[in-house]
Amino acid sequence: MPPRRKRASNQALATAQGPDTPMEEGGGEAVAQEADLKCPGCKDGDEELNKEIWICCDACKTWYHWVCSGIDANTNSTATTGEAGQLLTPEQIDRWFCKSCVEQDPSRTMTLKPPPRKSGRKKAPVDSTGSDTVMSEPHPAAPATEPATAAASPEVAAPATNVTISAGAGAGAAPTSTTTPAPPSPPEVNKWIAIAESKKYSPDNFRRMNGSDIGMEWILRDESAMKEPIVIEAPEGLGMKMPPKEMTVRDVANEVGPDTHVEVIDVQSQSNCPGWTLGKWADYYHSNPTERDKIRNVISLEVSGTPLGTKILPPRLVRELDWVEKHWPHNKKQLGHYPKVQLYCLMSVAQCWTDWHIDFAGSSVYYHILHGSKVFYFIKPTAANLAAYEHWSGTDIQNHTWLGDMADEVVRVELTAGNTMIIPTGWIHAVYTPADTLVFGGNFLHSLNMKTQLRVRDIEIRTRVPKKFRFPLFTKLCWYVGEKYCKDLKAKEDFSPRVLKSLDALAGFLVSEARTIERGSEVAKKEAKENVPTDRVKDASLLARELRWRVRSAAGVDSDTELGGDGDEIVPIKREPGSARQGIRKRKDDHSTPLFKNWQVPEWSNVENLPLEVAHDTVRVEDVEKEDGWMAKEGISGDVMRSKKRNGITKIRKLDQGAIERYSVIRTVEIVTPSGALPKKEPL
Repeated sequence: MPPRRKRASNQALATAQGPDTPMEEGGGEAVAQEADLKCPGCKDGDEELNKEIWICCDACKTWYHWVCSGIDANTNSTATTGEAGQLLTPEQIDRWFCKSCVEQDPSRTMTLKPPPRKSGRKKAPVDSTGSDTVMSEPHPAAPATEPATAAASPEVAAPATNVTISAGAGAGAAPTSTTTPAPPSPPEVNKWIAIAESKKYSPDNFRRMNGSDIGMEWILRDESAMKEPIVIEAPEGLGMKMPPKEMTVRDVANEVGPDTHVEVIDVQSQSNCPGWTLGKWADYYHSNPTERDKIRNVISLEVSGTPLGTKILPPRLVRELDWVEKHWPHNKKQLGHYPKVQLYCLMSVAQCWTDWHIDFAGSSVYYHILHGSKVFYFIKPTAANLAAYEHWSGTDIQNHTWLGDMADEVVRVELTAGNTMIIPTGWIHAVYTPADTLVFGGNFLHSLNMKTQLRVRDIEIRTRVPKKFRFPLFTKLCWYVGEKYCKDLKAKEDFSPRVLKSLDALAGFLVSEARTIERGSEVAKKEAKENVPTDRVKDASLLARELRWRVRSAAGVDSDTELGGDGDEIVPIKREPGSARQGIRKRKDDHSTPLFKNWQVPEWSNVENLPLEVAHDTVRVEDVEKEDGWMAKEGISGDVMRSKKRNGITKIRKLDQGAIERYSVIRTVEIVTPSGALPKKEPL
């Protein structure tokens, strides 16, 4: 399902998916979500420019709109393309640096990729770029992975030429040559598909279940529920609603609107294909596979609020677990202000490949194949495998390394028409599409494994996934969930140990958000406050700490004990008072954190380190008795040789009501020796 965007140093070009983002049509909060990814080069008055294409600085990793990058599309166009009149395109750029990075290091210059080699024979090149980086799986809630533009190696095919004699020409007349373009060659098989087919996999022991057995009763009685992917081979009993099996992509276009703009991804170049409508996409999808010039995919068509959306209802279990369904205010959902990640239509043609990914925020997925087939490759989200995934996804090795070789095992699962799969929290997976396939699915967060959901979110932050491509309104949703569970715990409702451990992780996350509001930087405070839904949460700090206390009280432990353990049992983890989260005891005089709520230690406005001063002289004790009387007290008299070393620090800060505090520490070391003796050198 929708993976997060890849980042690599040589991946300069990216397509920022407008409608890919589930919050496109929301308004209000939806607009705020769209604004999370901002281009530093945007100026007032250029709103009409095409801003669908993005480019990343290879030094600071900051994203700019292609039109805002300052690149002259006419620069080196002839040298790059070999033909006059052709503009420079993002796909031709190898490395690019923004203006700020160039000013810091003038040696940084934009470089272009070498043009593809051409044969000496006259051939019509067919665009069949074989990129080392493949697209991310169309998970019903996330945009395509960040494109990584690799060097092109197009195949060429000899054109068919018809020679005719011009009308009225004599025997010596020169023939007129007209060239008929050759039909496009089928795109070459992606190298990752070949690699996947050559690997060996662990047995597929995932459970095949009946739809009628999937429900909250299963969650309560089965400790392994929602810990491994499950396959439901027939939809009966699932309590879901799907369009008729006969529905085609043409029908999808008619239901949603043939003129509706749709984000289409070129699988091999990982770039956006602008100017596509659902009507045009239906023509492409239903064309003869041999006539398709490229492998393309639609991975983020959100159909809520359309006639097609009324024909889709997620499985009953998904609706019973889904935080958005259970805890997001109903009045806001009616206005369209909510994370739109529940109803997605995915349309993949044969030979689509989705590289390894985890669904954003570790969200779970339901995935129903209306017609066609899919092949999934799964890696279990153990601590070691997640660490390997983080290393793989955050570096260039993703361009040439099969992630399965870095994991303990990979399981291969085949799905066919009518199959439904539920993928639980955090499972790493890649997807291959062997035939044209129409899929409906969605994402959901739940209360069974919040710890892993937060762990995946942390990976997204560390690998610098732009906010626009994370789970929309994640923090606000967590506040709604925390507020509801706090009420339930106050009403003495019972929860399983598994849910209590998950809620303890949620409470810890909300407490960290509250601390940011209390003593974070101004920018962090502002963002954290905006994520608090004031219609339900009046005091974020109070709610977060009360939730943590009530969760731990319900688990039978004190408020300083975390709820640990890998299984469903609760293993108390006692933290020493005043210790850091890693168990390192803080010094008692450490005032880096406030002692009381809403009180901050004033910062020093000026800190001056006094340089070391060294002096040597000969003095008579009786002459300096007034300023250095200590020598006489120590029984020293007469002439002495004196060595003096001095250094220190001075701090100044402003207090309330105009008061100023000065803090000064001066350290002096004196060594006196009777005249005629050599002074003993002591270290300072």
